[in-house]
Amino acid sequence: MNWNGLELPDPYYQDESVYIIHADCRDVLPLIPDKSIDLVLTSPPYDDLRSYFGNSLDFDHFKLVAITLENVISVGGVIVWVVGDQTYKGSESGTSFRQALYFKEIGLNLHDTMIYQKDGPSWPHDNKYHQCFEYMFVLTKGSPKTVNLIRDKKNRLANTIKRNRWERTRGGDIKFRPKELALIKDLGFRYNIWTYGVGYMKSAKEDYIFEHPAIFPEALALDHIISWSNHSDLILDPFLGSGTTAYCAKKLGRKCIGIEIEEKYCEIAAKRCSQSVMRLEV
Repeated sequence: MNWNGLELPDPYYQDESVYIIHADCRDVLPLIPDKSIDLVLTSPPYDDLRSYFGNSLDFDHFKLVAITLENVISVGGVIVWVVGDQTYKGSESGTSFRQALYFKEIGLNLHDTMIYQKDGPSWPHDNKYHQCFEYMFVLTKGSPKTVNLIRDKKNRLANTIKRNRWERTRGGDIKFRPKELALIKDLGFRYNIWTYGVGYMKSAKEDYIFEHPAIFPEALALDHIISWSNHSDLILDPFLGSGTTAYCAKKLGRKCIGIEIEEKYCEIAAKRCSQSVMRLEV
């Protein structure tokens, strides 16, 4: 099937912006043309915490996915890999770090290690502090070709003059670095810890209700799509789930290929994407 100039397997759902494929991403990713994807935004099924209908992603299978993702992203393209760790017999698995380091082994840059902080703990513990975050590894093929950093952090020193800076060299000396005098703006670039609410999803129209155990907050998807892509860019989510990446890509005027192995979630994603959306011009 030809969609936006790409030959792809037959879709479960398609429109001018979204193409959903019901399949195992390990079978589909090798069929996507090399260097055709501008941004990958996904959260894979990790450890025993993310096993849907018997489908999970052990490390050997992860390596196959990682290699094909490295092939399909364009030079300067970005992969945002949202992942956490299971705690088993008192020890965290470290799956997240293993995956990030493997991406580096196959030639990608670890551009930023970001934190998705949840507004409440996912699973309280009695003997350690409550777990309330996942990693968002931002990986790039070379330098990122698109960077639209979000400026929404209120500056404490807004409307004052920028000061000259002193910094310590590697040898331990103090070096003066003059800066051009200018007023500090009201809003600065945000930090790399992003906080969102979590919970099950319910459709606004009440015509269907669904649950998914690991929902992307729409704001998280929107913020990453804004940060690392431009209008009409092509986005890929190989673990589409309930379709948040595709839905948000459509809202922002991007195009998205979503791959999902479980038909129940393909149905949810298709229903969401088939609704009319209010385009966000960002």
